[in-house]
Amino acid sequence: MKQRILGQNGPSIGAVGYGAMSFSDFYGKATDEGSMEVLDECLELGMTHIDTSDIYGVTRSEKVIGAWIKQHGSNPFSIATKGGIKPEADEHGRFDNSATYLTNALDASLTRLGVDCVDLYYVHRRDPRWEIEEVAETMAGLVKAGKCKAIGFSEIAPASLRRAHAVHPVAAVQSEYSLSTRAPELGLVQACAEIGATLVAFSPVGRALLTDTPHSREAVKEIAFLANNPRFMEPNISANLAKNAEFRALAADMDVAAASLAIAWLLHQGDHVVPIPGTRSIGHLREVAAGAEISLSAEALSRIEQVLPVGWAAGDRYSAAQWVGPERFC
Repeated sequence: MKQRILGQNGPSIGAVGYGAMSFSDFYGKATDEGSMEVLDECLELGMTHIDTSDIYGVTRSEKVIGAWIKQHGSNPFSIATKGGIKPEADEHGRFDNSATYLTNALDASLTRLGVDCVDLYYVHRRDPRWEIEEVAETMAGLVKAGKCKAIGFSEIAPASLRRAHAVHPVAAVQSEYSLSTRAPELGLVQACAEIGATLVAFSPVGRALLTDTPHSREAVKEIAFLANNPRFMEPNISANLAKNAEFRALAADMDVAAASLAIAWLLHQGDHVVPIPGTRSIGHLREVAAGAEISLSAEALSRIEQVLPVGWAAGDRYSAAQWVGPERFC
């Protein structure tokens, strides 16, 4: 697979990484055996960057990755994990960016993963009790302690990114970015390029809206997150499925899978963009990996934009409850 550099100083990783939220039951029932098979296939495909979090399945995702590493006797992956979201809310809510919490959370993650150090450690959500400069100092201390090689932030605004980067280099920002969610183009894509940070794009196939097998209305009802998400509620889901049909037809005309085309489009948005699709399906995993090998001409990019112009998706990407945590900046 083609390679990209994570952050300002490496490592070199596959242009398409893997989002290990799928090792939990977030989008449907997962099995540990199936997750181990996915990791085997990731290695085979060259998807060498694995993204997880201590909150995915409340430690389950990290434990599966740790079990895979133990079984294989070594770690061939670049691993990113995240901390800062508590399993249960307390009087301060669910987010904690204190030095004590983040340090303890990373220590626990390292134990579950079975490694001494991760390549990248993110603050998963901002805690308003702490200025981002203080949080960046905490994260810098974790780098100095040898527990992580680089730091990142998930779902922060460009202004916050610049403030944190002024304290310590920020290697990556994770944000939802796809043909169906293009808000990062209003400053975040540019800010990441400016400071040399990687923009790690989660949900790069629009929670299946950019694939050949989108979730049906009936299937959505069985997935708690989607059942309460504006894009997957009527009348929005009908409008979005209609646009999905147009995109599928375009992909078929180009003789590629829709998911492959969606990934290829993202990779053409900048050499610093790395999508991290998640899936429990080996077939779908191969489709997203194939996106790294597709070269899109200016004409092809124009055709994609004509079918899915900026702002085509009906409904917000999050509900009011789901918006708690991410920083809005436009």
